[in-house]
Amino acid sequence: MIRTIIFDLDDTLLWDAKSIATAFRETCEFAAERFNMKSADLETAVRQSARELYASYDTYAHTQLIGINPFEGLWGMFDDPSEQFQRMKEIIPDYQRNAWKYGLAELGIQDDEFGAELAARFIEERKNAPFVYDETFSVLDQLKGDYTLVLLTNGSPSLQRTKLEITPEIAPYFDRIIISGAFGIGKPDPSIFEHVLEETGSSVDEALMVGDNLLTDILGSSKVGMRSVWINREEKSGNPDIQPTYEISHLEELFPILDKIKG
Repeated sequence: MIRTIIFDLDDTLLWDAKSIATAFRETCEFAAERFNMKSADLETAVRQSARELYASYDTYAHTQLIGINPFEGLWGMFDDPSEQFQRMKEIIPDYQRNAWKYGLAELGIQDDEFGAELAARFIEERKNAPFVYDETFSVLDQLKGDYTLVLLTNGSPSLQRTKLEITPEIAPYFDRIIISGAFGIGKPDPSIFEHVLEETGSSVDEALMVGDNLLTDILGSSKVGMRSVWINREEKSGNPDIQPTYEISHLEELFPILDKIKG
């Protein structure tokens, strides 16, 4: 019997990819009005420069361990207490400005001041674009009270809390909110899943992981023998080495699974 349901946050309950895409579109269209360029070309250039810059810093290994991607770096402040996060806090303003500056330069535009303006604009556009999947609140409404609900998310505590602050309806559904940056290591490391079980007093057979990422949510839960539900909205190809217990394309499909487990 399932007592505890563990949800991932980004692209499981929150549509983070759409939020980032919207922030890029709005910022790049603003830039395209200033200069003769295609907004999509600037987005491609900035995404590439962001990836390359992000991987060049001495904090990269830590971001991989905790699960923070380059595009979160484009709007996060990372004002968290650990030494590694404080190092990120030092680096991140230059990273954000340079990602846009180098993206512009790739299109033949040398304008440091405008690059800094776009970096600041992207942060505001991302904060103004929180998207939640249509079924998120309906599903959580039906589960609340019948199960212990845990939010298990990779990332910086300050950034993940910002996401929850700009979508304030989500957090009250959860009995526990566990963020990898506060715990010290992220999914798929088994220790963070074992921590959830300890925090909730659940056995591995009483818990179910629901997430969109095979390499973090599904792999990590499988390492401790926990059943998992892969939410695959975009019909992505599977991985023969990582097998979810169940696969769904919409969160409402979770209920027949819970009924099956009960039965």
